[in-house]
Amino acid sequence: MIKITETPRDGFQGLKLIVDTKLKTDYINALLKCGFDTVEAGSFVSARAIPQMADTAEVLKNLNLKNSNTKIAVLAANKKGAMRAAGFQEVDKIFYPFSFSPTFLKKNLNTTIEEAEKTVDYIIDLTIKTGKEAVIFLSLAFGDPYGDPWHIDILYAWVEKFISKGLTGIPLADTIGNIEAKKINGVCRQLVTQFPQVEFGLHTHAVKGKGAEKIDAAYKAGIRHFDTVLGGLGGCPMTGKEMISNLDLYELIDYCNKNAIAHNLNLDNIKTAGKKLSKIILTENF
Repeated sequence: MIKITETPRDGFQGLKLIVDTKLKTDYINALLKCGFDTVEAGSFVSARAIPQMADTAEVLKNLNLKNSNTKIAVLAANKKGAMRAAGFQEVDKIFYPFSFSPTFLKKNLNTTIEEAEKTVDYIIDLTIKTGKEAVIFLSLAFGDPYGDPWHIDILYAWVEKFISKGLTGIPLADTIGNIEAKKINGVCRQLVTQFPQVEFGLHTHAVKGKGAEKIDAAYKAGIRHFDTVLGGLGGCPMTGKEMISNLDLYELIDYCNKNAIAHNLNLDNIKTAGKKLSKIILTENF
């Protein structure tokens, strides 16, 4: 059985026109009926930098969580955002996109490695106090396109540091989408072998039709938790690199079907959610 985190936040954040809050909320409510482990509903970040997420508080207040076992996550870009997220009863998880790449942190969060680690510590302490879960991503986990130092030993060191902070689940992010499947397999295999007590996940971007290669590489290395976006919508708009599609949920479902891999998804409800997403795209003229 695999776990799937569906991330409409990641899908919507790079769109140029603002999605109507009601349409967005209706769509996320449809996703809550699909059987995902987690749905990332929004983010508390600078509205100037990511205007698409300015309505996250309103979205959270209008989620229909009755009869849904899906956990709700939001992304925080700093301590202030984490504090806001922790104040919502609807939120189960707070995501933070850490990296040991100075260039990535500057472009994505306007911070340094030292300050980012302090934010990690703050979020962990905050979630312990508020009964929520801190999920700290290792962005650019498979290599650094900016020329900053990357080595498997550096990755090991940060995983060990995260374990010492009490983290038991660590998503590995191919944030730019430029990493080959072979590299994903090799890195994931080493980490899963070296740290069997950690649940590693994969957050990747891929050109449409190429996601299966990365899914296969990660799955065969022992990864059982994947982040997806229905239809592959979106990408990361703050990295300074050309945007590339998120991992398409449909490609993951197809891979699971072909390889007899169990998941907890209701495919009829996913079709319903897909129709709502199509309506958003048509309405907003994206």
